[in-house]
Amino acid sequence: MSASEVTTEATAAHVNLRDSLSVLQVQVIASLELNRVHYAEGRKKSLRARYYFGILFLIMNFIAWFFRDYGQGVLPFIHHIKACGKEGEDCFHALGVLRVSLGCYIFFSVMFLTTVKTRKLHESWNLWHSGHWEVKFIILLVSMALPFFLPSELVQIYGEVARIGAGVFLLLQLVSVIQFIIWWNKYWIPDEERKQSDRWSFGLLMSTLFYVASMCGIVYLYTTYAPRASCSLNLFFITWTAILLAAIMVVSLHSKVNRGLLSSGIMASYIVFLCWCALRSEPATARCQTKNQEKGNSDWITIIGFLIAIFAIVIAAFSTGIDSKSFQFSEDKVEEEDDIPYSYGFFHLVFSLGAMYFAMLFISWDLNNSARKWSIDVGWMSAWVRVINEWFAATIYIWMLISPIVRENKVMNNGRTVQETVDSVMP
Repeated sequence: MSASEVTTEATAAHVNLRDSLSVLQVQVIASLELNRVHYAEGRKKSLRARYYFGILFLIMNFIAWFFRDYGQGVLPFIHHIKACGKEGEDCFHALGVLRVSLGCYIFFSVMFLTTVKTRKLHESWNLWHSGHWEVKFIILLVSMALPFFLPSELVQIYGEVARIGAGVFLLLQLVSVIQFIIWWNKYWIPDEERKQSDRWSFGLLMSTLFYVASMCGIVYLYTTYAPRASCSLNLFFITWTAILLAAIMVVSLHSKVNRGLLSSGIMASYIVFLCWCALRSEPATARCQTKNQEKGNSDWITIIGFLIAIFAIVIAAFSTGIDSKSFQFSEDKVEEEDDIPYSYGFFHLVFSLGAMYFAMLFISWDLNNSARKWSIDVGWMSAWVRVINEWFAATIYIWMLISPIVRENKVMNNGRTVQETVDSVMP
């Protein structure tokens, strides 16, 4: 074979190789684009699914309310279920709420167990979370029906467990709220290098407004819920709230903390709001209020307040459920294109705990409570839960402010100890 023929063959092979690489490159790009389209579609379905679950949770709240207030007169066939006892008493009122709550808990627990290990959009369990609604609807019906065939003793045991689960839900909600407040503070009050920005000015204005609102709230609580010296318990609740408000301000402005006033102002307003909720939860017969408040509200205001409370439960569960990042131990994780948009397992776990939480609100944390119609979270147990929730909120926030300093001091002390040990053994 001549040199020219060898050169010609080499050139042809090179051209063929180049064409093959070009075709391969085009195929890879097309495959990546196709995957990107699939991931975008899967992400949309996943984000849409969380709203469907939120709507289901809202419907279950209304079903629990229905069984508490109207079920006994509207559903006579339940009287024939053996587990419901004489005239169906064990399937309505407080036990009816607990049975509906247990059904809701079972459904979201099943969803938690089947999606907790899902990490990527191309996994089969992602399709289960975002689709197959016919199958999930059947599972929901079975989950809701099963508790009505269980003995009342088991339902009572679930009620005791639900108190703990509801407490855990409140704690998760607090952490989520505090993380949001800290994020909002970082967004509106940037670092020192950008202090001239409009966001910083707006953040300073909002800080002032939140602190003024919280102080006005304290004055309102004193004048409305502690108008007499005999209202000693309410005076204690409100005064302690004012002390917590001052402590948060002092710690936030301390030179070593220096976290600004916006986050502490929002937290102060939130704490005053929790105190107001606690005072509102006191029984009407024992509530220490001004005469205008003691007259009570009209029926339509009571109904609107009740509906707002139910929607607040759903929003609390939804917002906490999609906020799994606030509970990650590592912040160095790099998000990839095919990652799920939120943690499915955590989302369903929060909703299962939320099922326990709405049960406690409907029965005012008392398993033997027979709440009046259109009431929610009213009673001394509810009031004390709210107060303790307020104290926990302030404690957790203050700890999040000072924990970096505590850890830094520990590191410095350990460093000194090591250095002193080295110095002691050196000649």
